[in-house]
Amino acid sequence: MKKIIALAFALVASSVFAAEFPDISIADLKQAIADKKVTVIDVNGPASYKAGHVPTAVDFATQKDSLASVLPADKGALVVAYCGGPACSAYKAAANAASQLGYTNVKHLSAGISGWKAANEALEK
Repeated sequence: MKKIIALAFALVASSVFAAEFPDISIADLKQAIADKKVTVIDVNGPASYKAGHVPTAVDFATQKDSLASVLPADKGALVVAYCGGPACSAYKAAANAASQLGYTNVKHLSAGISGWKAANEALEK
């Protein structure tokens, strides 16, 4: 019985940690955008998206029901989700959705839109 409980605990713990996504720096994201090797997902909502977002980003709020259609066919392609900034965890909705669709290279721009702006990076409107 102890082995079954330990196994169940290990499975639950691994599924919790599987939901974490590695961070990507602003510089690395900029390069991936320039190289056209990333799909960027903005999770800040339509008003924020309209006010300005990371170049090439898609608005998760309007695309979540058809997310598969805006993601690349290659399940190993880079997908980056972001939200407001380091204290925001809303990005996980998009990152988890991409992961559930089978994408294996999903990352998080933890700096978020606030970090992007603070670094004086260009916004797309």
